[in-house]
Amino acid sequence: MQRAISLYDRTTRFLSGSLIESGALLLTRLSLAGVFWRSGRTKVVEGSWLQIEETQYYLFEEFGLPVSPQIMVPMATYAEFFLPVLVALGLATRLSALALLGMTMVIQFLVFPEAWWATHSLWAAMALVLVSRGAGLFSLDALIARVRG
Repeated sequence: MQRAISLYDRTTRFLSGSLIESGALLLTRLSLAGVFWRSGRTKVVEGSWLQIEETQYYLFEEFGLPVSPQIMVPMATYAEFFLPVLVALGLATRLSALALLGMTMVIQFLVFPEAWWATHSLWAAMALVLVSRGAGLFSLDALIARVRG
């Protein structure tokens, strides 16, 4: 019985260690970044990096957002391009994930309120994990922290 408890304790210690956590945080970062990156790519002309499709302005008008589409479309497009890159690299992860959480809440409350349980709750959960835990060992944030001492 003592051996079984000892094996359980060692296994639990390993599974709750920084290596497994960092792997989970990496997967979380890539998953959240992938969602917003793919969304951002739908807003630009195919084959371009940041040339915004004109149809996006009409689409945003239909949502009836409280801010002009002339402001919201570029802001959303650039955010969906740059923030996922930062999150995927693990650079300024907590702040970038917080911004993606804010975008998720705007989408939830102003654009697609019916999508909470199916989609937005998962995005929010991933963002909150990154905000609270950071990027983990496999990130530029960790590399910068090591260099800084």
